[in-house]
Amino acid sequence: MITPVRLGAGVGAAFTGRSGGVSSGPYGALNLGGAVGDEPRAVEANRRRAAAVLGTDPARTVWMRQVHGADVAHVTAPEPDLAVDAVVTTVPGLALAVLVADCAPVLLADPAAGVVGAAHSGRPGTAAGVVPALVARMVDLGADPARITASIGPAACGSCYEVPAAMRDEVAEVVPEAHATTRQGTPALDIRAGIAGQLARAGVADVHTDPRCTLETPDLFSYRRDGTTGRFAGFVWLAG
Repeated sequence: MITPVRLGAGVGAAFTGRSGGVSSGPYGALNLGGAVGDEPRAVEANRRRAAAVLGTDPARTVWMRQVHGADVAHVTAPEPDLAVDAVVTTVPGLALAVLVADCAPVLLADPAAGVVGAAHSGRPGTAAGVVPALVARMVDLGADPARITASIGPAACGSCYEVPAAMRDEVAEVVPEAHATTRQGTPALDIRAGIAGQLARAGVADVHTDPRCTLETPDLFSYRRDGTTGRFAGFVWLAG
């Protein structure tokens, strides 16, 4: 299952799901993560299948080795071992991919400027400000925050993402909107609400949030729910 996202004319974007791939066991079926223990040939086949549905070129897809930081890379072609958590491009046809299984995938676009970006924003990355850093890099390339459209994808919701009270306080000190409480009344984090707050402070008003919680949605991979599991992805690219 692939869910298209609207980020403006001339921009393609989507979030994948779990079905439709060839992986088996805990990685079944459309695992796109290459560093989670799945068979490499299965991952490559899944990536080709996803690209075929999206209409992108698997050889022109940028994958990150995500490290839970706030660094942003300006890319013009796929790069091996790209250890960052956000990428931005102005190159048409170059797809940017972000892998997740509870963290938030964030896709950004300013079609008028011809700039798109993708970020992996979990608890550490959100606290470090990876999404505001991505917005800033897009502005450096000619984007206007007032024109940027953002899509925050499926992630662990604030009602499920239980954390120690000290951790919640630490994150909420820098991202107040992330402060949350589970259904059981225990401390939690709402990462997507935190990211939405960061985007608003960066001047991005057109923000859309996918309501699905990874822990509560069987067709999405969830590390917190399953432990050993695969990764789904968010993709964004400029048409052409």
